[in-house]
Amino acid sequence: MRFRCERDALLESLTAASRAASTRSGLSASFGGVRIETRGDRAHLAGTDMELSIQTVVPIQSSSEGVAVIPGKLAVDIVRAFDEGVVNVETGDDNAVFSCGRSEFTVRLFAIDDFPALPHRDGGSVTIAARSLGDALGQVVRAASTDESKPLLTGVLLAEQAGGLRVVATDSYRLAVRDLPGTNVLSEGNKVLVPARALGELQRILATVSDGQDLTFWLGSTEVTFEIGTVVLTARLLSGDFPEYQRLIPPSYPNQMIVAKTAILDAMRRMKLLIKDNTTPVRISLREEGAVLNVISPDVGHAREDVDAKYSGTEMNVAFNPNYLIDGIEAIPTDDIILETIDSTKPATIRPSQDEDFQYLLMPVRVS
Repeated sequence: MRFRCERDALLESLTAASRAASTRSGLSASFGGVRIETRGDRAHLAGTDMELSIQTVVPIQSSSEGVAVIPGKLAVDIVRAFDEGVVNVETGDDNAVFSCGRSEFTVRLFAIDDFPALPHRDGGSVTIAARSLGDALGQVVRAASTDESKPLLTGVLLAEQAGGLRVVATDSYRLAVRDLPGTNVLSEGNKVLVPARALGELQRILATVSDGQDLTFWLGSTEVTFEIGTVVLTARLLSGDFPEYQRLIPPSYPNQMIVAKTAILDAMRRMKLLIKDNTTPVRISLREEGAVLNVISPDVGHAREDVDAKYSGTEMNVAFNPNYLIDGIEAIPTDDIILETIDSTKPATIRPSQDEDFQYLLMPVRVS
């Protein structure tokens, strides 16, 4: 196999495909590779760990067609290190040679026969707005668990909701819910659980799309596939029942604070300067005249900041995990955010000031 490709185009495709390659030990080395197959003026790249697959296509000038499995991460690092220009790739029985300008790298190939079979799309498809789904994933995926001992919480729920799509994630300490009215992806009453890792990669891809670009969605019995431009991402669905999250959402709140997103976010980041572990909370005093943020770190020091805000309700003190609170604030798209509480022990909600389609519930931290 021999071909030439613009460095930036090859790097983009290699990076996308390699993000699905496995990093787990105990598997064949080919699982950590990217499969490249040249056909005419296109190179087809793919990476997979059998749970997540990413396939992409890049234009090339080919003088010899073929197929090979190259070390994914190493190939990305090599191509990224090249100067801008044309990259030449040539493979033999055991090695691949990457060259650009005066630089040349020879790397060992992985066994083609050990590379996992790639998924095939089946069934009908639907088309949805790529940007709106990407925005929703950016708000919700952050709340999914990374604890593999709780596999269902490492997934993101996609559910039909009132003729639209609802996207939900929780790690049991926080809950993110985003509705996409009018986005008809699933049939009535249907729902699927997609690994958060896969949707995080999809969100990364969708972050670069332009307004008006569409995404095609296929739902199979065990897999879900998303196609956007030259990239096809397939994820194996999780099996099991997602927690009954609806019962966690209070029907109303007696206390409400409206605050500028930038003001509270900047103050939170300053508070974090004194936090050196994962257990120190930020304490917020909710008062009619505004909010007071406090961090008490016995081995480091103490920080306090007043933040202008409009508050109505019972004055109280409430504490939160600062990282989770910042995540929720960052997910809000409006200039002002609304923080609603019942008391210092029940879930609080962060939501946009003008949009009812997103809410982020956060459990308070009990402090003395």
